[in-house]
Amino acid sequence: MLKGKATLEATKGFALKQKNLSGDFYLLTDEYCISSLGFGSYVGEPYKEENYHFGYFESIMTAVRSGSNLIDTAINYRYQQSEREIGEALRELIGAGYCKREELVICSKGGFLPLNYPFPENPYEWIKTNIIDTKLADEKNIALDQHCMTPKYMEWSLNKSLENIGLESIDVYYLHNPETQLGFVERDVFYDNMAEIFAFFEEARRFGKIGYYGVAVWNGFLYEPENMEYISLDKLSKIAKIVGGEQNGFKFVQMPYNLGKPYAYSYQNQEVDGLFYTPIQAARKLGINVITSSSLLQMNLFKRPFSDSFRSLIGLEYASDIHRALQFARSAPGVSASLVGTSSTEHVMHNMEIAKFSRTSKANYEHIFKI
Repeated sequence: MLKGKATLEATKGFALKQKNLSGDFYLLTDEYCISSLGFGSYVGEPYKEENYHFGYFESIMTAVRSGSNLIDTAINYRYQQSEREIGEALRELIGAGYCKREELVICSKGGFLPLNYPFPENPYEWIKTNIIDTKLADEKNIALDQHCMTPKYMEWSLNKSLENIGLESIDVYYLHNPETQLGFVERDVFYDNMAEIFAFFEEARRFGKIGYYGVAVWNGFLYEPENMEYISLDKLSKIAKIVGGEQNGFKFVQMPYNLGKPYAYSYQNQEVDGLFYTPIQAARKLGINVITSSSLLQMNLFKRPFSDSFRSLIGLEYASDIHRALQFARSAPGVSASLVGTSSTEHVMHNMEIAKFSRTSKANYEHIFKI
């Protein structure tokens, strides 16, 4: 087990060691100094056997050696395989003396049922044996045979993630896509359940199992307030203050943001103090860091070349449209970091080339939304 946890001073020290990168590649928050490109480990189409025939080990090693100190995963990614491979890479990096545990911000998520690799012959039997029979949840608590957010289940999930990665503490632990539950419980019950989960997270902080906590969504923060899946950031912030006081640990949210799904920056749907803000603006106003996911939309952004006007505004010096898409994601005002994942070390090195360039200016960035 790797002892310790990320600290503000150590993450600042990691950034200062990277002499060949742009001065604004790292963003200093109240919690950590984090690289604006983080390593993500999500793979779509989890049922495809080919998604288990590769490993993230070498690509994680390359990302950290290239200057990234933010690593994101979830217990259900590749049926727990992603967490395990991240743990192997961390032990190698730290054991070889390349970095210290305190310099890396390790994040994971719980909420979806992870099953296990190799995929069980009968997933419903796995759920019954591992979740229902062990009293972690009742059948009624499980939405769509895949999502659960009872405190007992979340405690099990957190402990399993710590075991998989081999850590004493996870730096940021997210409740994963809680909007999945909103088609099955009333909204007031949902927020009561969120309060129970936040109370558990605060307890986990006191025991040193997590540093901070957050909520990761796909749709929840992005839709109109009347939508079934809508989640209010302001309500979550108030819940955190009720269960954890002013010094609560609710300091991170994660949401998708890319050229094909720009609503986190462009859609004013989150009400705070009687005014409406975009999800990114609302989070920052509430003192919450924003990490964006799906920066390349699983490579679905590149069916045709980007326009010359966009290329001019985002920066013609970048070598590829992949660079420009990553620059778009990480340059959004209010965003602390953007995630991108790949199993290819060559692709990691290509992605990390933009660390040598400054983020797009705010003036140019805002003009992108006018073309």
